[in-house]
Amino acid sequence: MLQSIFDDVRRMNKRQFLYQVLSFGMIVSSALMIWKGLMVVTGSESPIVVVLSGSMEPAFHRGDLLFLTNYQDEPVRVGEIVVFKVEGRDIPIVHRVLKLHEKGDQNNTVKFLTKGDNNSVDDRGLYAPGQLWLTHKDVVGRARGFLPSLRIVYTRDLYFYAPDNLDHNSELFRS
Repeated sequence: MLQSIFDDVRRMNKRQFLYQVLSFGMIVSSALMIWKGLMVVTGSESPIVVVLSGSMEPAFHRGDLLFLTNYQDEPVRVGEIVVFKVEGRDIPIVHRVLKLHEKGDQNNTVKFLTKGDNNSVDDRGLYAPGQLWLTHKDVVGRARGFLPSLRIVYTRDLYFYAPDNLDHNSELFRS
C-alpha cells in the first residue's frame, strides 16, 4: 500500500505535486485557524474535549464530546461541570463542582472541590500533593454542551471506508 502511494507521487509532474502539497497545506491551515478561532471565542485553551473515563456516568459516558467555555468573570457554582488540569498531569479531568470555599485569602479567591458523579470520594486524591482545593487558574473550561458518544458513528463510518471488510448481509444493511 505504501509503495503504491510512492509510485503515484513519482508519476506526478511537478505542477500536480505542488498542487497536492498546497491543497494539503490549506486544509491543515484552515483546521488550525478554526481551532484558534474557537479558543478566542470560548476563552478556553481546549474548547472541545473528549470524556476519557466513566467517572461522570450516567451524565457523560466515555467517548462523549464536551463543548467548553472559560470566561474569567463568571463565578463557579456548585453542581457545575468543569474540566481542570492538575499540576503534574497532562490529561484534563472532567468532574462536577461539589463544594465552594469562599472564605478566601486577601484576593478573595474562590476555591472549590470536585468529584466525579460515578466516584465514591471527592477528588482531593487526584490534586497535586498538598493541594486541597482548585482555583480558577486550574480550570480549562466549563461544560456548556455535549455530543453523546461519537464512537458509534465513527465505527459505522469505518465500514464505508473499508469496502474489503464490508458484509452486505450484516445487520448494518438490514432495515
